[in-house]
Amino acid sequence: QVQLVESGGGLVQAGGTVRLSCVASGSIFNRNVMGWYRQVAEEERELVATLGESGGLNYGHSVSGRFIITRDAGANTVTLEMDSLKSEDTGLYYCYYRPLGGGIRDYWGPGTQVTVLS
Repeated sequence: QVQLVESGGGLVQAGGTVRLSCVASGSIFNRNVMGWYRQVAEEERELVATLGESGGLNYGHSVSGRFIITRDAGANTVTLEMDSLKSEDTGLYYCYYRPLGGGIRDYWGPGTQVTVLS
């Protein structure tokens, strides 16, 4: 019903910056939340950042102040600017989408790897 296409993952040096993007397509509801979660090592998936169309922000405690999430609602796209990267930021990053109406459920992208070199 909804497809999420991720881009921007790769290698970056500690202290550097990388940008992730996600484009949603398919049955897009007019009110929704998009963002990013990540899986670090063998831990469970954790919040990185989410942003609703109304502007509501939700950052994970470990990244607040270093990462910035923005979105282009017309393009159904979210961008995550990750700054001052640390080795513990290394992991698999998943795009996230939740419609805030109709049949509410979570959608996930396939995951894109971010590796921070130190």
